[in-house]
Amino acid sequence: MLKEETYELNERSTISGKISDYVTFSKFRLTALVVFSSGIGYLIASNSSTDWSKFWWFILGGFLVTASSGGFNQIIERDIDKLMNRTANRPLPQSRMGLTEAYIAAFVMGIAGVTLLWIKTNPLCAVLSAVSLLLYVLVYTPLKPKTSWAVFVGAIPGAMSPMLGYIAAGNGGSIEFNAWLLFAIQFIWQFPHFWAIAWVVDDDYKKAGIHLLPSKGGRDKSSAMQILVYTFFLVPVGMMPGFFAMIGTISGIVIITCGMAFAYQAYKLYRDCTVKAAKRLMFGSFIYLPVVQLAILFGKN
Repeated sequence: MLKEETYELNERSTISGKISDYVTFSKFRLTALVVFSSGIGYLIASNSSTDWSKFWWFILGGFLVTASSGGFNQIIERDIDKLMNRTANRPLPQSRMGLTEAYIAAFVMGIAGVTLLWIKTNPLCAVLSAVSLLLYVLVYTPLKPKTSWAVFVGAIPGAMSPMLGYIAAGNGGSIEFNAWLLFAIQFIWQFPHFWAIAWVVDDDYKKAGIHLLPSKGGRDKSSAMQILVYTFFLVPVGMMPGFFAMIGTISGIVIITCGMAFAYQAYKLYRDCTVKAAKRLMFGSFIYLPVVQLAILFGKN
C-alpha cells in the first residue's frame, strides 16, 4: 500500500514538474502580458459589438505564437542561460527538457498559433504574427550577445501586439491609422522598459557577455540620459490618440499624467544612477502601459 502511495506521489510530482517546466519554457508571465496588450488592441478596434468567439480564438492563437517565440529564444540561448542566475534554472540549462522536445514544442505552438489566427481571424493578422515571431527569433535573439541595437530590433515585434489585436478585430484588408498609433506608443515605451530591466540585471548580463544598455559604459549618465530622452518623448507620443480624436479628454488627461510620472522616474534614474532607481522605473513601466491602453479603451470615441 505504501509503495502505491509513493508511486502516485512521485507521478504527481513528475507531472507537476513538467507543467512547471512548460510554463517556464513558454515565458508564461511575459506571454500573458503580450496577450493582454493584444486583447486590449482587439477591444479598442471593436465598435458597438464584440465578436467574443473570434476574440478568444485570437487570444489562444496569439498566446501560442508568443509562447513559441519564447521557447525558440530559450533554445538559442540555452548555453547563455547557464551563465546567469536569473535563467540558470530554466528546463534546458538544467536538462529537465531535451532539445528535441523543446524544438517540437516550439514548432507545434508556432504553427498551431499562426494557423488559428489565419482561420479564426484573418490572413493579415496571421502573416504579421509569423513575421513578428521570425523577427524575434531569427534577428533579435542572435543579436542580443553582439550589440545593444538588439533592443531596437526587439522593440518592433514587441510593439506589434496591440496592432495585431486591432487587425484581428477587423476584416484584415489593411492596417488602420489607429493601429499604428497603438504600435507607436508601445514601440517607444519599450526602450525605457527594456533599458531599466537591463540596468537592474546588468551584472548578470555581463556574466553571459550580453550588453543591452545604450552606452558602452553600462550603468552611467550616458545610458540614463538616453533612457530619459526616450521616456520624455513618450509623453507627446502618448498624447497622439487624443490629438487625432481617438479618445476623449479624461483619457487624455490620464495618459498625460502617466507619461509625466513615468518621465519623472526616468529623471530620478538620471539623477541618481542607482539600481534602486532603475527598479522603480522598471515597475513604473509595468504600470504605465496597461493603464494607458485601458485609458484608450474606456475613453475611445
